[in-house]
Amino acid sequence: MKNYRRCISCRKLAPKDAFWRVVRVHPEGQIQFDEGMGRSAYLCPTADCLRVAQKKNRLGRSLKAAVAPIIYQALWQRLAEPQANPPPASDADLPPRTPPLEI
Repeated sequence: MKNYRRCISCRKLAPKDAFWRVVRVHPEGQIQFDEGMGRSAYLCPTADCLRVAQKKNRLGRSLKAAVAPIIYQALWQRLAEPQANPPPASDADLPPRTPPLEI
C-alpha cells in the first residue's frame, strides 16, 4: 500500500512521491526540502499551488514556523527547472525505424 499525502494548497490526495516535501527540522527549526525528520508539509509541483501557498502563508501555518522568502524563491526555481528525469516516450512519439544501410 502506498503512502498518501494531501497538498496543503489544493487539498489533492495523491502518493507522497507526487509532491514536494518541505520540512521544518526538529531541533534546529530550519526549513529544508525533501529530507529530514520533523514537521512536514506537502505541495503539488504546480505554479497554481505554489502561488496559493505563498499568498495565504499555507507553508508557514502548516509548519508552524515563519517561512523566509528565499524558501519560496527556491521553490519557484525548482518549478522552472526542466525535469531531471522526463517521462519515457511512448512508441507513438518516436520516429519510425529505418533499416540499416547496406554497403
